[in-house]
Amino acid sequence: MEMLFFDNIEKLGRIVLTTVVVYVLIVTFTKISGKRSTSQLNNFDWIVTVMIGSLSASTILLKDIPIIEGMAAILSLYLLQFLVTKYASISPQFSNFILSEPRIVFYQGQFLPDAMRDERLTRQEIECAMRSEGVHNFDEVEAVVFESDAKLTIISKPNTANNDPEAEDSVSETIAPLM
Repeated sequence: MEMLFFDNIEKLGRIVLTTVVVYVLIVTFTKISGKRSTSQLNNFDWIVTVMIGSLSASTILLKDIPIIEGMAAILSLYLLQFLVTKYASISPQFSNFILSEPRIVFYQGQFLPDAMRDERLTRQEIECAMRSEGVHNFDEVEAVVFESDAKLTIISKPNTANNDPEAEDSVSETIAPLM
């Protein structure tokens, strides 16, 4: 019970010093790695981020892990993320393997229960996304897409003010590949 609030000054000093070093290196690695490290996260990026957080905490708090070993592990994750995302950008098959596909969950005034169930989405979540985009009427929406980064994208119906019947029947270019 005596170590509940304080153990010793050396241990505290090591934690403070390690925290500063790990912080500086994480900020530096993230800057070098680019926007991908901090953008809207898909499943793959989220896993890497969680792993980096865990490795950072372990390096800071566990005296058995030297800073160099912790940083080597973190740098390895950044390098793996770079290589995987680089390869995914040139290989559609690999990209499809590591990233989840976007999915239409609402289309032309209709909620799609099978898609919603598969993606574990509720009607309330979709309606919330619509309200967030200033949509007040289902008739204003062509589709709602559940994206790879778990964001709901609202696609408005094309403007049919000129009473063009073809405009009403056309499908948005961004939705067509998902159908």
